[in-house]
Amino acid sequence: MMNQKSEESSIGNRDMSKDFSEIAHDVLTGIGLLQRGVPDTMKAFGALSTAATAAKAIDTKTKELMALAIGIAVHCDGCVAYHTKMAYQHGATREEVAETVALAVYMGGGPAAVYGGDALRAYDQFASSKP
Repeated sequence: MMNQKSEESSIGNRDMSKDFSEIAHDVLTGIGLLQRGVPDTMKAFGALSTAATAAKAIDTKTKELMALAIGIAVHCDGCVAYHTKMAYQHGATREEVAETVALAVYMGGGPAAVYGGDALRAYDQFASSKP
């Protein structure tokens, strides 16, 4: 039987089956397709996104962490990848992502734990590939 530390280490170091950079890129590519196909709708969506993520009473990093928690709770791969990337780019630490995951698991139950693990793997990919 593995102790908790070696189990965590083997889980954290396992080969990643998802390329979160690619998933985040696919989200943006899909948005581009939609912008060409339904430009008015996507213009409105873009304005909503800009307004919703603008730093006001809540800073952008915190809003991205909130979006990540929602993405985890609704089991959205693209949301997890994209909002983890955005949270990382806005200065979120791995610990902040982990606490966000904990809240999402609390609100979303067992399936959220699967996507929460993905969020931490995504963070590790983005942090290790510093552009």
